[in-house]
Amino acid sequence: MATEDHKEGLTITVRLIRSFEHKNLKNVVFHQVDPDTAIDKFMDIVRKDIQTRPGLPPPFRKHAYDTMKLEFKAHGNKTSNPVINTGDDDKLMLNPGATLKESGVENETEVSFFKLEEYEKFKENPVTRW
Repeated sequence: MATEDHKEGLTITVRLIRSFEHKNLKNVVFHQVDPDTAIDKFMDIVRKDIQTRPGLPPPFRKHAYDTMKLEFKAHGNKTSNPVINTGDDDKLMLNPGATLKESGVENETEVSFFKLEEYEKFKENPVTRW
């Protein structure tokens, strides 16, 4: 069940968003993540991992990701926006000092990872282009 703590750790999909406007994103899956890991430490783990992850284009490796936001929980509703859920920032933005568990991250949760400045610009003018 997705809401119980897993002794083996959590499986978390991280949605790397390089460009909101151009829908430029890649999903990266992390297995056996300790739910007691702090968000800031998990961000560092992701940043380090993507530097050497096979199949990930260089622009994704070098992007200045600085913010995480809950995107989707297992058995929950998905947003209609194909890039990111732009609502409920006060509830869904992950506090770097909190743990994954404290932030509501469960097994099979999807988390968006992006640059906050770019997200705020996208929210002001949510236009996408191909």
